[in-house]
Amino acid sequence: MALSRRAFLTGAASAAVLGACGRAARHAAQQATSGGTPVSGASAGSTASGPQQAANRPARFVAAGPRSDPACALTFHGSGPLSLTNEMLDHLRRLDLPVTVFAVGNWLDANPGLSRRILDAGHTLSNHTYTHPSLGQLTRPAVAAEITRCRDALVRLTGGNGGWFRPSGVDQPSPLMLEEAGAAGYRTVVGFDVDPHDYQDPGADAIVGRVASGLQPGSIVSLHLGHPGTVAAIDRLASLARARGLRPALLRDLIGPPG
Repeated sequence: MALSRRAFLTGAASAAVLGACGRAARHAAQQATSGGTPVSGASAGSTASGPQQAANRPARFVAAGPRSDPACALTFHGSGPLSLTNEMLDHLRRLDLPVTVFAVGNWLDANPGLSRRILDAGHTLSNHTYTHPSLGQLTRPAVAAEITRCRDALVRLTGGNGGWFRPSGVDQPSPLMLEEAGAAGYRTVVGFDVDPHDYQDPGADAIVGRVASGLQPGSIVSLHLGHPGTVAAIDRLASLARARGLRPALLRDLIGPPG
């Protein structure tokens, strides 16, 4: 990814308070796990106990699911105006479209009740750092703090750590990020193989065209809440996936459970 993307994301974090069958079964699982592993007794700056890996092994990195599976996962970077987030959630409910939201921790803390609305709608909520910095520019202690502060916000709000981590401001995690994600209790760092750059607000037509050019079995699509063009495109994105014979799925259904 070019430097312009990282610079854009860093600026956007400040400007924007910094983006299906079996729903009942998914909902029951999420109520218990928040899409990941329950954690007991976690507090700010602490190390999660439940999902802690043996010897703090680095997390693995996954950018796509198996190409043999006729499914894809729409994933959203969670931040931005609450009004646009609610509008997107309304569309997702109408479309019966399950998604995974990688949420920014301070965005969740600033919007009480939002995490429960996302989970209660059958979606998965995961870790996308606490303040959405350009993570590649931070020291190791700062990277660790961004991951654990968001993890602890998820634990406080939902009872689980969210299962997966996605770094902010980079396409692929560095070894340091994988190490710190593993130390924080995440076994898998999740990237994407389809990126329409919707955070640049190119318009709904461009977003749909860019997704169409890369969407295939196993794809993980990167999208953003808080952008009107993405809201306008979501109906066509759902139709595109289904027209290609792809089942929109939660991450756990595409790449397996986070543990």
